[in-house]
Amino acid sequence: MIQTQEQLLSYLDSIKGENYLGIDTEFRRIDTYYPKLCLVQISSANSIECIDVLSIPDLEPLFEKLYNKDTVWIVHSARQDIEAFYLLSERLPNTLFDTQIAAALLNLPLQVSYQALTEQFEGVFLEKAHTRFDWTKRPLPDDVMEYALDDVRYLLPIYKKLKAKLKTTNKLDWLIEETNALLKYELYDAPIDNIFQKIKGISRLNERYHTLAFQLCAWRENTARRKNKPRKWIMSDEKLLDYACKKIFLSSKSQDKFNGFITSTDIIFKQDAPTNNHKPLSNFEKDSKRQLQQSINNIAKEYNLPPELLITSKSLSKYIRGDLNVSLCRGWRSKLFNKEN
Repeated sequence: MIQTQEQLLSYLDSIKGENYLGIDTEFRRIDTYYPKLCLVQISSANSIECIDVLSIPDLEPLFEKLYNKDTVWIVHSARQDIEAFYLLSERLPNTLFDTQIAAALLNLPLQVSYQALTEQFEGVFLEKAHTRFDWTKRPLPDDVMEYALDDVRYLLPIYKKLKAKLKTTNKLDWLIEETNALLKYELYDAPIDNIFQKIKGISRLNERYHTLAFQLCAWRENTARRKNKPRKWIMSDEKLLDYACKKIFLSSKSQDKFNGFITSTDIIFKQDAPTNNHKPLSNFEKDSKRQLQQSINNIAKEYNLPPELLITSKSLSKYIRGDLNVSLCRGWRSKLFNKEN
């Protein structure tokens, strides 16, 4: 394991000609708002290594390699790994190949595990014995190290096989479109508007309470980030909505802090909640949905895709009611749907 600055520089020199890197991370995020990056595993054509980021003072040389314009990240379910790096580097990869997304485009389950892929493509069964390990602990036991290395050991050979299949089926451009969606800064530094939209139950809140709910959401987010604590530890979604519609009230101390935040921030507190209609589908809408679902199933069968990769049942209901922001209305999905309908 690489644990010193000198070892890191020597390792990076040894892979300076390697552009395709299998990457995985181990981090802790049980009691914090931000993930604490603890370990980075990297595989290349000729090596496999763990980097103990907790013991290395300057990670900039590593970032220079990872964010080089010629470096291709090969990652399984990449979003959390990208986020863990982004919080330290404030940068995003230039090119990404996500093996989970690639597998879904080849009609494997949407959330297929890395272990399932190693078994199917490499004939190797990996035990998930340390999924709840505290990665801040040092020294790392040998079996834990091997477990971490296994998470990148098979990424490059799996990548080559998945890429070949995507080329054969003319789906490589679809993968590029899907992974490019992960390379947007707003995913990793989400504006309050986006967080507000994801509050559980917000779409059912009466519109006269929207402004206060948005203010509470902003205050909660600011507090969670400042204290580096999970937002639900600061205030649950359920309580936030109860405070917004004044079913319950903040303590006088919390109210003073809330008021101080509102008067000192430059956030514009005007936000509409989602307008999804939660009424049950009418008989006409149900018939329309059944017909469209059958069409989706036919397209999925023809192109060897999981139907839910084209559009989920929930999003299809939204589409029936005129929501054109669903996945079916964008990119390669839209082309397939319009071609067949």
